Amino acid sequence: MSGPPTQAAKFRGVNIEAQRRANSEAPRIPDLGRRIRALFRPYRGRLAVTAVLVVLGAGIAVIPPLIVQRVFDDALFPTDGGAVDLSLLARLVAAMIGLFLLSAGVNVVQTWLTSTVGNQVTGDLRVRLFDHLQSMEMGFFARTRTGVIQSRLQNDVGAVSDVLTNTVTSILGNTVTVVASLIAMVIIDWRLTLIAVFLMPVLALVQRRVGQVRARIAGQTQESLSELSAITQESLSVSGILLAKSFNRQGDESDRYRAENSNQVALQVRRAMSGQGFFAVVGVIMASVPAIIYLVAGFLITGGADTITAGTIVAFTTVQARLLQPLMGLMRVALDLQTSSAVFARIFEYLDLRPAIVDRPGAKDAADAPGPLGQVEFRDVGFRYPGASEVLPATLSGVSFVAEPGQHVAFVGPSGAGKTTILYLVPRLYEASSGQVLLAGADVRDLTARSIVDQIGIVTQETYLFHATIAENLRYAKPDATDAELEEVCRAASIHHVISGFEHGYQTVVGERGYRLSGGEKQRIAIARVLLKDPPVLLLDEATSALDTVSERIVQEALDAAARGRTTITIAHRLSTIIGADVIHVIDAGRIVESGTHSDLLAAGGLYADLAAQQMASSRVAEDELRDRLR
Repeated sequence: MSGPPTQAAKFRGVNIEAQRRANSEAPRIPDLGRRIRALFRPYRGRLAVTAVLVVLGAGIAVIPPLIVQRVFDDALFPTDGGAVDLSLLARLVAAMIGLFLLSAGVNVVQTWLTSTVGNQVTGDLRVRLFDHLQSMEMGFFARTRTGVIQSRLQNDVGAVSDVLTNTVTSILGNTVTVVASLIAMVIIDWRLTLIAVFLMPVLALVQRRVGQVRARIAGQTQESLSELSAITQESLSVSGILLAKSFNRQGDESDRYRAENSNQVALQVRRAMSGQGFFAVVGVIMASVPAIIYLVAGFLITGGADTITAGTIVAFTTVQARLLQPLMGLMRVALDLQTSSAVFARIFEYLDLRPAIVDRPGAKDAADAPGPLGQVEFRDVGFRYPGASEVLPATLSGVSFVAEPGQHVAFVGPSGAGKTTILYLVPRLYEASSGQVLLAGADVRDLTARSIVDQIGIVTQETYLFHATIAENLRYAKPDATDAELEEVCRAASIHHVISGFEHGYQTVVGERGYRLSGGEKQRIAIARVLLKDPPVLLLDEATSALDTVSERIVQEALDAAARGRTTITIAHRLSTIIGADVIHVIDAGRIVESGTHSDLLAAGGLYADLAAQQMASSRVAEDELRDRLR
């Protein structure tokens, strides 16, 4: 249906069909029914009122057919052969109209309560899932596509919305109606009742099998929706569009989306049609019952049964006709529950994920740590990314160093040596596999995650700005910051004069991921945002490596200003940015192989000296090429 994976999908390492086969079956969640019922627990009071109204409405619904029997047998065609009783007929008609009005009023109130509770439960589930995902560690997001996460929040929760909104009242209302109708049918004539219901057990067994098929299709449908969301998020983001246009691959992206969309259409058709044949058979059977009742009544009357009257037949077929809708409703709800169980299982699968990094019992605030504020220390730290093979070497091994308060410590080394990993271990975005990471003399595992982050500011190479105003992006660090504070930090980051030149100043909307700003402007806003937070520890992850020479110089000046008086740990690609660092550690293959000042390391003639020579040679080549072009 969807064809082989497109070339674009292969580039991403995504085999769509293999992924779908791997996820076609819903995860098995123990006590799924109990957990779904628990979602309604906060709304027990409203549900109780709703239940009373449902029972009342269902009870009212079966009374009119009984009145119809009296209309025929006592008012219109009295069994004693008397004349039409207009007085009784008027009272019976008035009673029926009153019941209809009461039923309509009850249904309006019941619908409002049902809608309110159902949508609140849906909203609670969505927020609960969002909050839980916020608590997950960085590794989870590194290995999970953003579009898939978005699909769980939007598509999966949306798919169970109708079930949460209508299931309780539908089950209760239809059950009461069916039971009341059956009781009324037995009261009217028990023999006709047996004929009307003898196929119900068979229908229930068939319905169960249909539900299993629909549940499997529902799981496949949600997986396909996840894939569509992931493709959309990847391809239609600013970065995705830029990449596709840069390589002229818009056609491949469209093919990838079209293939998955075709699969989604086919699944939706299968989902819509599964069970339709079953319901068609049920409808035919239930619609044929009145005709069979007429035939059986004829035989009974011919055989001398004097209890079968015209009123009995009309009343019985009226009740039986009322039985069709709630009975079909119960069967549909049962199918919906079976179908939605696959989607609920996907939601609870995420809710059951346990963050790899959590606060220990009794964890303390970092502000109460025993050591000096701003001190960072690694003691024989080793790290291996979760899921990495034990055969492969660890990312870090035996790393030890101390960054004293106010000191500037830099890390340099080849790509993949483990520099950024060291930086991420400080705020505990990842957990050290061995050894200790200490902040202010305390193991970060003994401190609360919130208090650790409060002590640390991070500026990365890829600055993230929200699609909001400059002021709103700055206040992400300090929501209650005044305009004067914003201006102060922006002056310190050498960006105030640029912002003032914009037509709307600090109210300028930066666009998605800040694409309306230059790289240097985004970096300086990010620096200002960190300054507004005012942390004692500053982490810089190659914050200028993607900038041109002029922007790099301006941003570096802003970084130097931001680092004054703070413990600063810098990951550097260009050695020129860390020449003045107090200590430079050279990382190679996950180990510190050299340490010292810039001049000491050059004199040592080791790896640092080699890196410096390579960069100097590259710089000379670039200068020569530029000089040749200008001639």
